[in-house]
Amino acid sequence: MKELVCIVCPRGCHMTIDTSGETPVVSGNSCKRGEAFALSELTDPKRTICTTVKTAFPQVPVLPVRVSADIPKDKIFDVMREINKVTVTEKIGRSDIVLENVLGLGVNVIATSSILQNI
Repeated sequence: MKELVCIVCPRGCHMTIDTSGETPVVSGNSCKRGEAFALSELTDPKRTICTTVKTAFPQVPVLPVRVSADIPKDKIFDVMREINKVTVTEKIGRSDIVLENVLGLGVNVIATSSILQNI
């Protein structure tokens, strides 16, 4: 039996996953998305990262970024180490790639602001 709180929507359903049988059984969810989240958490948990990277521009010392898709939960710290190595030196815009195919995961780190284009 595993207990977790759904993070798919603000409702925050408290769910249990019974793994005693051949097929896991989810209870406590209010919708199918909660069930899908619970099963995903059980087999292949993924997360997103939103953070900042350094820039070479004194007026804007950091730029907000995020990953373009969810990454495996156990890779968060590895991805963050790669992100922390980056210094943006060009005036990039929103959705521009800051770090391509990070760790070979098929996910890019992208800018979430065009603030550099305005300096």
